[in-house]
Amino acid sequence: MTQSSHYHPLLTLILVALFCMCATTHAAPSFAKAPIITEFDVDESWPKYPDHIKQTGWVSGMAIDKHQHIWLFKKGDDPVQVYKTNGEFVRSWGKGLFKSPHQLRIGPDGAIWVADFDQHIIQKYTPEGKLLQTVGTIGVSGEDETHFNRPTDMAILPNGEIFVTDGYGNRRVVHLDKNGKFIKTWGKYGSGPGEFVLPHAIVYDSKGRLYVADRNSGRVQIFNQDGSFIDQWSGLIMPWGLHITEDDEVWVCGSSPHWWRRHEKYQEYKDQMFMRFSTDGRARLTWTLPLGDPENKKTGETVGAHCLVKDAKGNIYIGDIYTERAQKFVPVTTRPKAPTK
Repeated sequence: MTQSSHYHPLLTLILVALFCMCATTHAAPSFAKAPIITEFDVDESWPKYPDHIKQTGWVSGMAIDKHQHIWLFKKGDDPVQVYKTNGEFVRSWGKGLFKSPHQLRIGPDGAIWVADFDQHIIQKYTPEGKLLQTVGTIGVSGEDETHFNRPTDMAILPNGEIFVTDGYGNRRVVHLDKNGKFIKTWGKYGSGPGEFVLPHAIVYDSKGRLYVADRNSGRVQIFNQDGSFIDQWSGLIMPWGLHITEDDEVWVCGSSPHWWRRHEKYQEYKDQMFMRFSTDGRARLTWTLPLGDPENKKTGETVGAHCLVKDAKGNIYIGDIYTERAQKFVPVTTRPKAPTK
């Protein structure tokens, strides 16, 4: 063959480059014109700890009040801490009152309810820290009408009635009247509907339905107040903490699903995440968080995401067990363009 019957190698490279440039120039964009996904960035300035408040101790409970103040329930010298959404410190109390803080909720009347699992009690306080009520017997466990066994959480309904997830020792939900008097209980150890492996958190929606995070089985179970089973959401998240908004957004934090025990060993979670559900069980949002290292803390990472709340601006606050801190995550739907070189 003659040389004229072949492309010259240099000419071939030029033609390929021109083809790529044209394809790039005329190809349709491969990104959304308007953001569809909400991302979350950590606010490194939140909270602003005052000098007299110790930062150590797991953050196992969290709530938000009508003033948009974020309440933390921690193990350590300053167990109840309150901050504004801008990080400003409000107050702290509870020194020496609690043994193993687990969850904090705010009742319809503004009272502060806490669950202390190693004292086997739940308690009601004023926002300033005055004790109003103790339910259960301090330091004594049981499975009868006057005792809990390591309770984890409580839901306080508008009529004052109380539902307690009881908990690490017992596998049941306990229904009490507003004075703490026993009404009924349901649940036992098991994997069937209405049974529990570990009832770890509880909230209720605008229709009065109860949502129970059965953490170690990887499901959220839904009940009527008489204890009748309605539905369950399984295989989506290992639910550690629950929060529900006034418009019935169900927020869950934890890790992606896994067997809690495999080959005679308890498994470590491989990631961290939070999700938003509608009350029909449809997942509406998922955001994963980097799995951190308690010995080398980095902002935005978590290890044992245990509780969460959402404020009126859509910010998400996560309480963490093993890095012993609370963090604020800000929703992001637009970002500035990258600077041109």
